[in-house]
Amino acid sequence: MGGGQLGRMFVHAAQAMGYFTAVLDPDPASPAGLVAHYHVDTGYLDEQGLAQLMQRSAAITTEFENVPAAALVTLGAHRPVAPGAEAVAVCQDRAEEKALFVRAGVPCAPHARIETEAELAAVPDSLLPGILKTARLGYDGKGQVRVADRAALAAAWGQLKQVPCVLEAMLPLALEISVVVARSAFDEVVQLPVQQNLHRDGILAVTQVPAPDASPALQQQASDCAAALARALGYVGVLCVEFFVLQDGRLVANEMAPRPHNSGHWSIDGSDVSQFELQVRTLTGLPLVAPRQHSPSVMLNLLGDLWFPQGASAAEVTPPWAKVLALPGVHLHLYGKASARPGRKMGHLTVTAASAAEARDVALQAAALLGLPAF
Repeated sequence: MGGGQLGRMFVHAAQAMGYFTAVLDPDPASPAGLVAHYHVDTGYLDEQGLAQLMQRSAAITTEFENVPAAALVTLGAHRPVAPGAEAVAVCQDRAEEKALFVRAGVPCAPHARIETEAELAAVPDSLLPGILKTARLGYDGKGQVRVADRAALAAAWGQLKQVPCVLEAMLPLALEISVVVARSAFDEVVQLPVQQNLHRDGILAVTQVPAPDASPALQQQASDCAAALARALGYVGVLCVEFFVLQDGRLVANEMAPRPHNSGHWSIDGSDVSQFELQVRTLTGLPLVAPRQHSPSVMLNLLGDLWFPQGASAAEVTPPWAKVLALPGVHLHLYGKASARPGRKMGHLTVTAASAAEARDVALQAAALLGLPAF
């Protein structure tokens, strides 16, 4: 379900293992649909499309969290679906997600639900300044407004059309990390190494593995929390949990994604088992083996802005791939999207090397060639 780049990389992993693949997506030129054996070109709630997908499939997964849960319920009545509709529904709703963190004993930011004027008025002063986030359909920095005081909070809620929201206290961040965890129907749990992430304008820009600034104890805590959340959800599939590390060293969970994640893309080139192969294994009931990182890695996200170095109104320019690919250990992944536009995820670049310092050095050279900021 879903034809974006995550589906495309899942399809590649499944095909490498000998599986036939089908993708349901309403875009006739979707990146995953272009490489799958079958493309069901319908909407996600189209009854005939869902019937076609079930006819073609022995098991079904999803590549993004906003697939309607109702479609997963329909599919799950007839085929194994991983992750299941209930788990995806929790990840679709920030308020439900926060409630899960609390139930599972995983620390998270102080927060409050806001669905009514009364709840808006009852927000404690301790949550301000904060970040107001829509409970649903927010990702890559969308559906979020920073608020300094009660007047700004009320204005922001109005700006967001008074939809259900979660207000989180603004916390002093030191760094951001993530954990990709895979859990099977037999309660096997394996994880990729902890990943350190840098975001720009709410969108992931750089991932480094091993995480250079996270202590072993902190990494173990994050791994334990991710496994606890997967089990608390009864989750089957690949789940990414994003964490904030505060300036005082505390770890707090930020959010979850019920799918492979941008920060795990390095595993295609830097690990003996990628996050997409883990997704195939969880879906097909194959054994889960702990991934082994064989090369320190740095991943650079490639947005459509690279094609418009003179600005969005200027002519499109092909980035200097030949110069970038002349660097050692560089792996280019473009997602087959028909057109570039600013902010659109067009691909990623992974640099692997014998040492973390060398991987970072080459990644900085690649970033300079592409006109990306240093990190």
